[in-house]
Amino acid sequence: MDAIKAIISRRSIRKYKKKPIEKKLIKDLIEIGMTAPSAGNEQPWHYIIIDNREILNKITKFHPHSKMLNEADCAILICFDKNLEKHKDMAVQDCSASTQNIMIAANSFGIGSVWLGIYPREDRIIGIKNLFKFPENIIPFSIISLGYPAEMKNIEDRYKINRIHYNKW
Repeated sequence: MDAIKAIISRRSIRKYKKKPIEKKLIKDLIEIGMTAPSAGNEQPWHYIIIDNREILNKITKFHPHSKMLNEADCAILICFDKNLEKHKDMAVQDCSASTQNIMIAANSFGIGSVWLGIYPREDRIIGIKNLFKFPENIIPFSIISLGYPAEMKNIEDRYKINRIHYNKW
């Protein structure tokens, strides 16, 4: 799938087939996530591949919008390392770019995904930190739920001319 089609056709997929995602595809997704731009090229990210059913199910106990993890083949948890920040508070943008790269690439590989926000929700941050026993400098940012789609969603026209301004508000 070409890049434009992968971007335009990407949708949040919450229903998955019981079909495992190949390990090489997961590695490719992480590698693509690591190509995201970052402030000062700081690359503050760390990734945890979660393919343990027990862990995926535990996340649904404290993250209110994560029920699709019960069906997902796996998930990728993206975190940032405060010790790697060269430019204070820019890790949020860096990890956002990485998250989006992974989701667009997943779509191009025929894999469905959902972005589950963690940061800045304190209850979710604490839940993940406790579950994974993170050191203080590691901040959980997002979880990407992954699986082969068991649902199809239409492409939506999201272009809104009234949100475009030229040279002034």
